[in-house]
Amino acid sequence: MSSGGLELPPGDSGHEGGPADAPGSAPAGAPAGVAAGAVSLAGGPAAGGNAGAGAELEWSAEAWSEVRTRAQRAGRAYIWLNLVEQRLRSVVGAVLRPIYEPVHGGDDWVVAAAGPAGQEWVQRAVAVREVSRRKGYLLDSADDNVLSFLTLPQLRELMVQHWPCFEPYFDDRREIELAMDELEVTRNVVSRNRALSRAVLEQAERASARLLEVLGGGAGSPAADRLPIDAVEDLVGDRYADVISVHPDRVRLQRQLPAEDLFGGARRLDAIGIGLNLLVQNFSGRRLVRLTEAGCRVRLLFLNPASSAVKRRERELGLRKGELSRSVEMNILHVRRVRAGLRDPSRFDIHVFDETPRFTAYLVEGESSGIAVVQSYLRRARGMESPVLVLRGGGGGRGVRKDAELGLFTTYREEFESVWEDSRPVS
Repeated sequence: MSSGGLELPPGDSGHEGGPADAPGSAPAGAPAGVAAGAVSLAGGPAAGGNAGAGAELEWSAEAWSEVRTRAQRAGRAYIWLNLVEQRLRSVVGAVLRPIYEPVHGGDDWVVAAAGPAGQEWVQRAVAVREVSRRKGYLLDSADDNVLSFLTLPQLRELMVQHWPCFEPYFDDRREIELAMDELEVTRNVVSRNRALSRAVLEQAERASARLLEVLGGGAGSPAADRLPIDAVEDLVGDRYADVISVHPDRVRLQRQLPAEDLFGGARRLDAIGIGLNLLVQNFSGRRLVRLTEAGCRVRLLFLNPASSAVKRRERELGLRKGELSRSVEMNILHVRRVRAGLRDPSRFDIHVFDETPRFTAYLVEGESSGIAVVQSYLRRARGMESPVLVLRGGGGGRGVRKDAELGLFTTYREEFESVWEDSRPVS
């Protein structure tokens, strides 16, 4: 999901009958017939038609890299598919169990719900369950039921067969079926351990997130909607402190995380930088007024437009004398007008600092979670062109447990407070 989460290594890979099989030239060094960007393990002398005496068993570094790409993509897709299957299993059980269990009892209610059309696959699930029992594969007693052995297509079939029972809970049957159709391609590829293209993986992530939302398995809080935690961050987020995404520049950041999603719904907004253009130029004054009137505490820290640091920055960027300082002055005047329109201006503070600017940061905290957007200043690059880190704050939010002392959000929060103490208010 891009939601804006951690990205796995780039590269595309195809699968039989999928979108990655579209025509394209093969990359340099790839075997003939392999589509561009595909992950192919058909390497070695035997694949090239020059087989010697005996099989070629060794893999090169390139082959191992391809295998890791396959495994990483398949693993990420499997996480989403697993979440959807577990959520769908819960929904099917909650809706159909009260209808069939009082009459048929035990696990026979699943057999009855499947009916004659599903007799074959439900009996197969019963058989697999019995084998798992005998061989000790059931490690959790909660899984010792027939419903736990139904696959995603079978759960979907139960839902479709009994749609009148589900209709009171879900508005759009068509949306659910379309999302399930999109997931079926990915499920087929992952279950057979074939190569998964990046495009199909991203499609599966979008479909899974949409389906979980429709089935009531989403985050459920407005704060989390700004940048929802995806399945991969939930599992491996601690490996990257609290960094949840990295973007080469601010343009790509705003494609994934628009200003409205970043600042909307904030209860506390602290920002430090030269001109704070991400806020001032992308979030309207009226919206900022409404945000503050709704209870948000705002503290904005600009570089003093009359300081020598502004002049040095102008020389670094090759700007005309006074160009940057006028831009900062205009931004300060804009937020002063916003503050003047508030019923309680004390909740909206504007300060300036005279130190050398080292970074720009927007620390946004909601009811239960926080997000920070941080950029370092590069000598020859404007803020719009500088790399961006997005951090998860406020304890990591739902489902992600992080040590706050190891996170960057806390580091930049402390740095902001330090500069704020040495700054001067704007009247």
